Amino acid sequence: PRRQEPPPAVGTMIQAANLGRGALRRAAVAQGHVRCLSVAKSLKDVLAEQIPARQEDMKMFKKEHGSKVVGDVTIDQVIGGARGVKCMLWETSNLDPEEGIRFRGYTIPETQHLLPSFPGPAGAGEPLPEGLFWLLLTGEIPTKEQVDMLTAEFHARSELPAHVEPLIRGFPKDMHPMTQFSTALLACQTESKFAKAYADGVPKSDYWMYAYEDILDVVAKLPVIAALIYRCSYKDGNLTMDKSLDYSGNFSRMLGYDNPDFDELMRLYICIHSDHEGGNASAHTTHLVGSTLSDPYLSYAAGLNALAGPLHGLANQEVLRWIQALKEDFDAKGIEPNPETITEFAWSTLNSGKVIPGYGHAVLRKTDPRYTCQREFALKYMPDDPLFKIVDTIYDVMPGVLTEHGKTKNPWPNVDSHSGVLLWHYGFTEYQYYTVLFGVSRAMGALAQVFWDRALGLPLERPKSVTPEWLKEFASKN
Repeated sequence: PRRQEPPPAVGTMIQAANLGRGALRRAAVAQGHVRCLSVAKSLKDVLAEQIPARQEDMKMFKKEHGSKVVGDVTIDQVIGGARGVKCMLWETSNLDPEEGIRFRGYTIPETQHLLPSFPGPAGAGEPLPEGLFWLLLTGEIPTKEQVDMLTAEFHARSELPAHVEPLIRGFPKDMHPMTQFSTALLACQTESKFAKAYADGVPKSDYWMYAYEDILDVVAKLPVIAALIYRCSYKDGNLTMDKSLDYSGNFSRMLGYDNPDFDELMRLYICIHSDHEGGNASAHTTHLVGSTLSDPYLSYAAGLNALAGPLHGLANQEVLRWIQALKEDFDAKGIEPNPETITEFAWSTLNSGKVIPGYGHAVLRKTDPRYTCQREFALKYMPDDPLFKIVDTIYDVMPGVLTEHGKTKNPWPNVDSHSGVLLWHYGFTEYQYYTVLFGVSRAMGALAQVFWDRALGLPLERPKSVTPEWLKEFASKN
């Protein structure tokens, strides 16, 4: 369907009426979907309460079911990047091929209805990333008061070590923004509380406390690092903060944008890019490096390096380039973008041996719900934007073209089909920087998992590799 309706769990709460966010939250509380606290507890307090029961549950589950077989592995999977191999525990999200991502069991439309927004009244806008981070860590929908507490804590933790700003300002102007981002985060590692506690011999049972401190520090500092890189690489180097705003609003001001609509885009962007289960390269890399007991600074810097790869974090700019090439070609030839002309352009791309960027996904087999919510944002804030109109027409025709072409398992759009066009609409035209925004977002999911890795005492990740000779010998005997 073109427009994604809230799933049954939310639909039953909304019923036929178009309830405001406050009414929906009350309905959710009544049905047990939201934990209602009379006195707001801090994030750390909530986690401290959860950990003992979670540790015991994991211990008993392993004892009772540890020897059970989860699945087989084929030679195709061994050679083909371990696609589909179920061998990794991930707390925060699950990606279903048919319905897309669920954050702690909640779909994107559910989080949009249930999580607090800025400034808070019913129907105010997109969910606050602080609330999603709380959900990813705890599995609970926070109150607005709890989200405000977390916003204040992020602002308080956002100051960079004294040596980091001069480092960023000294980077060559032509250094890739992701190289700057990873390097600057590594330079902040001098402040790691986990690394210091480990060196001091803290017991394993307390690892989570220091991991928690580092994780909040990293998430708090990333927008400052990212904005300073942007201002120094593309603008005048000046940085303006507004800590009266939320995490995303302040990030927008630091980037140099003073537009409430752009603030809303940043809230949406950070939320939908925050997590996509654990098998993607940046999340898996963060988890893998963290399993060595590298602190969260080192772990997430490694994840950023994975995100910088062309096959992972650069896709949205490739989509935007293709759409702009289409528009430029049409403008030069005096062609009107419509279903017929775009279909012809698509076939020209495919027949030249190229792919249509932004379509298909390694797991999904339907339209990515992250695409759908971005489309709804565009319909609300920029329905007459020329590039959006092209994107929307592409959505009408491309699945049919790719199905007829027959070489794409999933002919539906993914998250990257839309994000670059939204950023471009607001004058954010620096292609190379787009992955940095992705990096600010992905920290929330990847580091929430690192927290539970330490809280549950998960071991060093060490899969078994095999040689080509072993594989051929195995194949000959089976």
